[in-house]
Amino acid sequence: MFEYLSSARTRAGEETLAQWLRAPAHPDEVLARQSAVRELQARVKFRERLFSAGETVRLGVHSEALSAWGEASPVFTQRNVRLLVSVLAILWLLSLVGWALWDMPVLALLMTVLNFAYAHRLHARLEKAAAALESAAQDLQLLAEVLRLFEQEQVASPRLLALRAALRRDGIMSSEAIGKLARLVDLLQSRHSLFARPLDLVMFWSAQLVFVAERWQQKFGPAIRGWIDAVGELEALTSLSAFAYEHPRHVFPEFAIAAPQFDAQGLAHPLLPADKAVENDVKLGDPIHLILLSGPNMAGKSTFLRAIGVNAVLAQCGAPVRARRLRLSPLNVAASICILDSLADGMSRFYAEIHRLKLIADLAQGPPPVLFLLDELLSGTNSHDRLIGAQFVIEHLLEHAAIGVASTHDLALAQIPPRFGEQAANFHFEDRLEGDRLVFDYKLKPGIVQTSNALKLMRAIGLGVTS
Repeated sequence: MFEYLSSARTRAGEETLAQWLRAPAHPDEVLARQSAVRELQARVKFRERLFSAGETVRLGVHSEALSAWGEASPVFTQRNVRLLVSVLAILWLLSLVGWALWDMPVLALLMTVLNFAYAHRLHARLEKAAAALESAAQDLQLLAEVLRLFEQEQVASPRLLALRAALRRDGIMSSEAIGKLARLVDLLQSRHSLFARPLDLVMFWSAQLVFVAERWQQKFGPAIRGWIDAVGELEALTSLSAFAYEHPRHVFPEFAIAAPQFDAQGLAHPLLPADKAVENDVKLGDPIHLILLSGPNMAGKSTFLRAIGVNAVLAQCGAPVRARRLRLSPLNVAASICILDSLADGMSRFYAEIHRLKLIADLAQGPPPVLFLLDELLSGTNSHDRLIGAQFVIEHLLEHAAIGVASTHDLALAQIPPRFGEQAANFHFEDRLEGDRLVFDYKLKPGIVQTSNALKLMRAIGLGVTS
């Protein structure tokens, strides 16, 4: 979903969107993002300009390094150093004039030697300051262009207005300030030229650039982190607004603060094409906290679990969801789906799964409540141990107000829901045989599945098994 959603041009934008997808936001925060996304939804040209900004520049703005540089203390704090290099550079130029007008080469030679000597003394600190700036301030043209585009855009939602307000410092817009720093960095990088280096040793022009950059740092440095955060949030919002624009039938979810719930009508997986996606209604919470999902192979159990999880993540990051309606409370999405073994770590699939289940169980002990999605629960062990283990895991989760779905092929696990009364129910997907072909409708139905297709599938691919 991150790759599908992201249109960010900066690392800050990518990191912000990734963080929004990883952690659920408070409903008030989600509603603020929704308002901004709605406002940006129809602004196609603005998003195109943002995406094409600095198109020849890679995603190279090192957010943390640049912010840390802005908050650090300058290397050159003594005013006499700045004054001395200026005086030495002027005296060297005057010595050249004296040589040209009055044939005084000795004076020019002495000034050259003196400047070389002082440049050597200054070298370590100068390199430290220049290298710190160069490593932190890469590809600032892109950042400046994104800031400029946002500053020029008229906005109305409270979240976008707040972001705009954060981009001004001392009456100067952030794009102007960042643009000036970008030009300083470009000039400073030319000091590595073989032609420019000898002149730098007597004119101290790279030192002068560092002095100017450090004055910029003292004035604007503390604001850099806020500017980068604003750019990251803007790009995350424009990514979500593009998703909303491209899927006009998706809806923004509603939020409930009370008991844990996930109540969806017409839910489908956002990554499935329209002609293949099958919509289902699902309601968790008040009273059903657990759906025990049975069904044959390829009937849609895993896709159904993923559809719930992905839409819950989208809902809580501020994006629209693929449903006709969705109402949910704040939920931590926790999944055990497609768990793999590891030869390198010496870990079996079953051991990897119970590690994941332990993480989910621990997560369920803190707020907000967990939405658990457990695919083929404990399939790596025998039926007897699976039933006991699954019952223990589910009981722990329900005790901590978690809600969710657990799928299985093992119909012995269908004994679990009756033990929890109204809190749990059996549902299933099923198939049917039309001639020699298995057909799936991918529709969720109450009760325990009555069909099995493992042997049918084996025979269909040429494994001559008999009943």
